[in-house]
Amino acid sequence: MASEEIERRLVAILMADVAGYSRLIGIDDEGTLARLNTHHAELIEPKIREHRGRIVRTTGDGLLVLFVSAVDALRCAVEIQRAMAQRNAQIPTDRQINFRMGVNVGDIVEGASIHGDGINVAARLEALAEAGGICVSSRVQEDAQGSLGRLGIAFEDTGQHRLKNIQRAVHVYRVLLDQADAKTRPPLSISDKPSIAVLPFQNMSGDPEQEYFADGMVEEIITGLSRFRWLFVIARNSSFVYKGRAVDVKQVGRELGVRYLLEGSVRKSANRIRIAGQLIDASSGAHLWADRFEGTIEDVFELQDQVTASVVGAIAPRLQSAEIERARRKPTESLDAYDLFLHGLASLYKFTKEGNEEALRLFYKVVELDPDYAAAYAAAAMCFSAGKGFGWVTEQEVVGEARRLARRAVQLGKDDDTVLFCAGTVLAYVARELDDGAAFLDRALQINPNLALGWSHGGLVKLWLGEPNRAIEWFAQAMRLNPIDPAIFVMQQGMAHAHFFAGRYDEAVTWAKMVLRDQPNRHGALRIAAASCALAGRGEEAKRLIARLLEIDPALRVSNLQNVLGPYVHPEHPAKYAEALRKAGLPE
Repeated sequence: MASEEIERRLVAILMADVAGYSRLIGIDDEGTLARLNTHHAELIEPKIREHRGRIVRTTGDGLLVLFVSAVDALRCAVEIQRAMAQRNAQIPTDRQINFRMGVNVGDIVEGASIHGDGINVAARLEALAEAGGICVSSRVQEDAQGSLGRLGIAFEDTGQHRLKNIQRAVHVYRVLLDQADAKTRPPLSISDKPSIAVLPFQNMSGDPEQEYFADGMVEEIITGLSRFRWLFVIARNSSFVYKGRAVDVKQVGRELGVRYLLEGSVRKSANRIRIAGQLIDASSGAHLWADRFEGTIEDVFELQDQVTASVVGAIAPRLQSAEIERARRKPTESLDAYDLFLHGLASLYKFTKEGNEEALRLFYKVVELDPDYAAAYAAAAMCFSAGKGFGWVTEQEVVGEARRLARRAVQLGKDDDTVLFCAGTVLAYVARELDDGAAFLDRALQINPNLALGWSHGGLVKLWLGEPNRAIEWFAQAMRLNPIDPAIFVMQQGMAHAHFFAGRYDEAVTWAKMVLRDQPNRHGALRIAAASCALAGRGEEAKRLIARLLEIDPALRVSNLQNVLGPYVHPEHPAKYAEALRKAGLPE
């Protein structure tokens, strides 16, 4: 028998496979295979050749490629993943082809077949990666350090891992494909409290019009969980960033800084409703609890309570029943009113003039059906706050009605944290009743310390009351509870103003620029950046910012500045603001 020639050598190894391949084949086998072949022919194989790689093994969805250097292997993986993200941009989430990749440097034995410990480690690294992501070993991370700038990446250290069938622990790094994002959004630390995020539930009703019902269900569960002071609950706005997306639970856990995730679905048909939920350990992906709840539509509030209590029970089995009872509340006896209320919230969250007007109309209809529905009065009052904030109405036009709705909401819901938050915000911002507004926001946070919007809007009130350092503390807590809120610019802009009034002008500029990076025409961020640059001695930069500000608001003058500022209680604060903008070049 002829002897087999065997070669042992050190190489860079790239392993890749398609995340959720079996599911994609189950949905559309021919279409999936055709699209995968196209990606191979047009992108993957040319990139491998470009970076001196050699494909040595393929499976239905998998790939083993050898490279001369770790940098070549990593560059190839990065360019493929970025190109795949662009190719997937217009594809429905459930049809997207996303690769998981692992890159390692190690020994291989090459003869009639290729094997070795280095390949086994690469395969385990691939399994750790999320869809669209790359995990690498410490050797790859070390070899690539000199090329990070050219690659435009950064690394997240995930620590030592015990990998299946690998005797030694392997230090694993996650590739951050957006280096700028890695700098501005470092990994979040996990709270000392049990921490949880409730992801948007799937609407299984087969009717897109029922989407609002599933969203409303999640909001109620978040509210219920938030009432437990020993829980750290991520706010709705950050959770809903993941709506309509296929998610990797480990990645979501890292991004939100939580230990647990709740996923679920809602099916509503005729007079029946079914809620399914599963609690997941975000660090391991393990399922800790799953259950299904069914009943008639009249049972909707009881079903929400069952889900909330079951999740809490899974996290803390010794929770006293009295604490569970405190999380239960029935906002209204009228199911028609509740349905309209959810429709109103869906319209309000569009943040458009038309959506705001429709929401207000619906909330007024709700209180016609149920005159004691506190949350509806509070939500209607918030429509006036949004209208003033976006410039759709003037304060003079709405102040009387906004005050009436806010006061009525507090009268009916004096122990409801969301009602108190809304009323406090409206009274402070629209009615300029700062002391009462601050008191209601403080009470809301005593009831529910997880209320991110309470911390955010409360920070603004602290700022207007002349307490910039307290405001900074409140904004920081809001951002921790709501770390990827699409409206995080409100907190960042608040931070900039607080540092400005505290005399820390360079820090104020830094926070303002976080806003301007994504929203270059944001009025408040341009204003506070220009004012801060002027007082920090950065005159030329201040003038450039004023020029941009006047492009978007040509009528702005020092003399009418009060029209766009908050209700500061101490006159020296708007005076300081005006003087700084005058120094920056804003006309009188």
